[in-house]
Amino acid sequence: MIVLLTGATGFVGRQILDNLLKIGVEVRIVARTGHDHKLAGQKQPIDVIFSEDIFSESETWWAKASINVDTIIHSAWYTEPGKYLTSEKNIDCLGGTLRMAKGAAKAGVRRIVGIGTCFEYDLSGGVLSTETPLLPKSLYAASKTATFQMLSCYLPEQGIEFAWCRLFYLYGDGEDERRLVPYIHSRLSTGQPVELTNGMQIRDFMNVRDAGREIANVALSSYQGAANICSGIPITVRQLAESIAAEYGRIDLLCFGSRKENIFDPKCVIGMKDDRIQ
Repeated sequence: MIVLLTGATGFVGRQILDNLLKIGVEVRIVARTGHDHKLAGQKQPIDVIFSEDIFSESETWWAKASINVDTIIHSAWYTEPGKYLTSEKNIDCLGGTLRMAKGAAKAGVRRIVGIGTCFEYDLSGGVLSTETPLLPKSLYAASKTATFQMLSCYLPEQGIEFAWCRLFYLYGDGEDERRLVPYIHSRLSTGQPVELTNGMQIRDFMNVRDAGREIANVALSSYQGAANICSGIPITVRQLAESIAAEYGRIDLLCFGSRKENIFDPKCVIGMKDDRIQ
């Protein structure tokens, strides 16, 4: 069985790749040209197909790339911090993903697993299950939601199994330095004050290694439909920051309230796990 993985050099994708290789799955990667150095050090042989821009490829290109592929895990998307929520590149990702799905259908792919976000949901309730209504409020979330809804209609008609993994608040190896956890580590490691809001937002934080394992498990299972990739454990941003600062013995450097609150930031985002996801 061959699993085709997109986004394998990214924050989440590299963890999916590691988990697939650990259990001996044959993996084919579609990667952006010039990113081959990010795959250096892999001990197992990997079939790599390069593309200047995978989201501009045609369905014919994808059909050729998907020959003999059983399952596709599509983790690639535009996610540059500070830009991705409102970027028009989300529309390009949506269109490119649909062409990928059409190509996969031509190639006879049996199963496709896509990556979504908790921000597809109506966040007003705080605790989110896969039954929570969808109410995206950014172009990024809307594009992910549209992808989920369109593939949910299209793929079954093609006889293709479909699962959609919605990610919550991930942190860990390979995280962009502009995100919360790397920012805290960077400031504390150099003895500098860490500017934060009051930190009372309740979040569902999960190590990206665990997320990669769960996504790989979903891909290799018969699970279909939406799945929350989350810890299910509520923790405040303040508690998270304090736990990191304790490692350095510098809780005194945490400056809560020195940053303004984002009035659009939800007060609570917690995922409910499905018992079938391990």
